[in-house]
Amino acid sequence: MVLKDSAQEHDKDVHGFTQSKFLAVKEGLEREVDVEPAKPIFPGGKQVKHVVSGGVAGALSRTCVSPLERVKILLQIQVKDPKFSGVGATLIKIGREEGLKGYFKGNGTNVLRIIPYSAVQFASYEEFKKLLKVSEDLQNQTPLRRLVAGGLAGTTSVIATYPLDLVRTRLAAQCEGAERRYRNILHAFQTILKDEGGLISDFVLGHLIVRARGAELKRMDKDRELPVVVRLICGGLAGGISQTVTYPLDVVRRRMQMKGISGDLFAYTSTKHAFTTIVQVEGVKGLYKGMWPNLLKVAPLVGIQFVTYEITKAFLYGQGLQLPWR
Repeated sequence: MVLKDSAQEHDKDVHGFTQSKFLAVKEGLEREVDVEPAKPIFPGGKQVKHVVSGGVAGALSRTCVSPLERVKILLQIQVKDPKFSGVGATLIKIGREEGLKGYFKGNGTNVLRIIPYSAVQFASYEEFKKLLKVSEDLQNQTPLRRLVAGGLAGTTSVIATYPLDLVRTRLAAQCEGAERRYRNILHAFQTILKDEGGLISDFVLGHLIVRARGAELKRMDKDRELPVVVRLICGGLAGGISQTVTYPLDVVRRRMQMKGISGDLFAYTSTKHAFTTIVQVEGVKGLYKGMWPNLLKVAPLVGIQFVTYEITKAFLYGQGLQLPWR
């Protein structure tokens, strides 16, 4: 039996899976054969599935690189009498003094932040696209408008989930023993609210490290024709470059998030004051403390996130557990 695709009679759903009618030709006779698409196993539309897929991918990838993330934060907040030096030495010190759980301090809060962050980012991106009159046709989209829409969506999601980011930093920064101030996530929230009066009181422009990912997430399906290796390399390079450029802002953000418990050490009055103080006291290199563990986590983060996202998305659409490189 030979199957001919009847291109005129197919209907694509929002994600690109098709329900087609074919002409079956056998012994000179033609008849139509309906090819049923795979039925999604997860309720909700395209946006819901993308948010869930992004949440799962983000949670797993960030958990895998959590040890490097914690090393980065510990190095970022060191000013006087440093206790940690180098990636390897810090990893060994954490394991020796705090055990395996020490590598994942603050990761629970980071994982909790992923779903609301993704949901707000996707929803706000669509609204900003409408506001900026960004075409739905990728071929007609202007890079500048797409970048602005993605940047605004990133800003919105950062603001919405900032309290969780603050708690994550506080938990990751504390060590065992006398320095331990918070018992868990809930206790951290309660203590910060009680002692400092709020969770966003020090929120300044320096905290808005916006990665314009909204537009890139919308292009994920469009770029599927590119080889997986090329996509991973490009994603890793883009991530490394963007994080290097914005890294000083990340250092300033972490320092200012520590003001509530180390106000005398991080006595910054503004973002500008933080920048100038760090450069005067520690030199320009102070703005890049913890840079190496940050770069080391880019490749595994991008790879794990990409593979997990594609597998989860296919599974939610009823396509089974498909590997993206197959």
